[in-house]
Amino acid sequence: MSIPFITAEEAAAQIKNGDNVGFSGFTASGTPKIVTLALARRAEELHAKGEEFKINLFTGASTNDYVDGALARAHAVNIRTPYQGHPETRALANNGEMHYFDCHLSHISQDLRYGFYGDIDVAVIEVTEMSPNGEVILGAGLGMSPTLAMMAKKVIIEYSSYYQTSFRGFHDNFMLADPPHRREIPIYKPSDRIGSTVLKIDPEKIIGIVPSNESQIIQPFTEADEITQKISDNVCHFLASQLKAGKLPKEFLPIQSGVGNVANAVLYGLGANPDIPRFEMYTEVIQDAVIHLMEQGSCKFASTCALTFSEDTMFHFMDNIDFFRDKILMRPGEISNHPEVVRRLGLIAMNTALEMDIYGNVNSTHVMGTKMMNGIGGSADFCRNAYLSIFSCPSIQKGGKISAIVPMVSHVDHSEHSVKILITEQGVADLRGLDPKQRAEVIIENCAHPMYRELLHDYVKLAQKTGGHTPHNLSAAFALHQAFLDKKDMLQADFGKK
Repeated sequence: MSIPFITAEEAAAQIKNGDNVGFSGFTASGTPKIVTLALARRAEELHAKGEEFKINLFTGASTNDYVDGALARAHAVNIRTPYQGHPETRALANNGEMHYFDCHLSHISQDLRYGFYGDIDVAVIEVTEMSPNGEVILGAGLGMSPTLAMMAKKVIIEYSSYYQTSFRGFHDNFMLADPPHRREIPIYKPSDRIGSTVLKIDPEKIIGIVPSNESQIIQPFTEADEITQKISDNVCHFLASQLKAGKLPKEFLPIQSGVGNVANAVLYGLGANPDIPRFEMYTEVIQDAVIHLMEQGSCKFASTCALTFSEDTMFHFMDNIDFFRDKILMRPGEISNHPEVVRRLGLIAMNTALEMDIYGNVNSTHVMGTKMMNGIGGSADFCRNAYLSIFSCPSIQKGGKISAIVPMVSHVDHSEHSVKILITEQGVADLRGLDPKQRAEVIIENCAHPMYRELLHDYVKLAQKTGGHTPHNLSAAFALHQAFLDKKDMLQADFGKK
């Protein structure tokens, strides 16, 4: 059959108020761009006429300004899941205008297939190649495109010419059967391919093809500063010591790394450390650092869900794409993050935290316990099932007015039962085999900033009067947070009257 080319406006007109709409991609990579801009304009026009228009927005992970930014500014989103990273979307979630529910990235595809959130009315999928029978080659991010292509009643193709070379062969499109018919996932090393290089979409569902040449808009990460470099050094020295002590196999283990400046610095550090063997990655995104590490020979292979590259690195990747064809494989998010595979491969999982408490609980998502930052993403998918689960962050923020080490985290995303290692620029707290009282001592001495250690020890002394296996004084547990809310400085906390 012949699939027509249509304008972005014609495509947007197919999306109705209240529709469940799924978008391809993972982070900014592989997301639609011009259809969402047209959809935002349509929402603004309808609102100006007094008509309601909001969609329920489902994505593989965060997106970019084309999706979350434009639709948030147009007040066009009713429900949003599973992860967002745009300041304007964040504002809508925190002021209650948008219903945002945070869930694990490995769960969203199967939860949709299970019918938990209703049908997918429309899917908008970015592709780089397409045949008349509906076989497509996706772009730089896979996300949950296979599930969306299967479930959607209508599919809009955004055909991207931004990518200057073929991505054919980089994708591993695979979808799990649902219970009770599910089988094991046959991935035994990061490079194992289990699916198809093409994604098959029923051409009867495709209502049109929208040409696009928009870029992804991913800003390059900043150079490591003194703090991020110290965190990187501490991570690398810890892993090297584990190798020397025989607590890691001599072949090393695959790496999972979160996103951001700290993660980028750690990856560069691993590549530069002579005591770290050449390694593979099994992760949800790969950043600029991974391309450098592959070219210098430190990283042998990376399984990922998306290529989260800055524009310069993306062009460099495309100019040298043949070099990377046997070194990178993109999978759907429910496979890149699947607990079964994470546990089987024995990953070293490295993620960042907002705050960590003296007993090893981690808050990744909520500032002062109430304001959503981005979401849990895939951190728990990896943390709970990894060989080693490492969380890192700077020990202080805002010039020392906030301590990342607190008596009790104001929101729990990762409990003490899953977290094994905490690392700041101050040092490393290895929590394995320690009871809560021992953990508190190690975390305060090794990870807390010196300006907060005495205050945290004062809290421990106060909590121990209450007794118990995990000592807490509930009236004082959030004294640091309350001091910041009242006086804009956690150092002003006072346990004397508690």
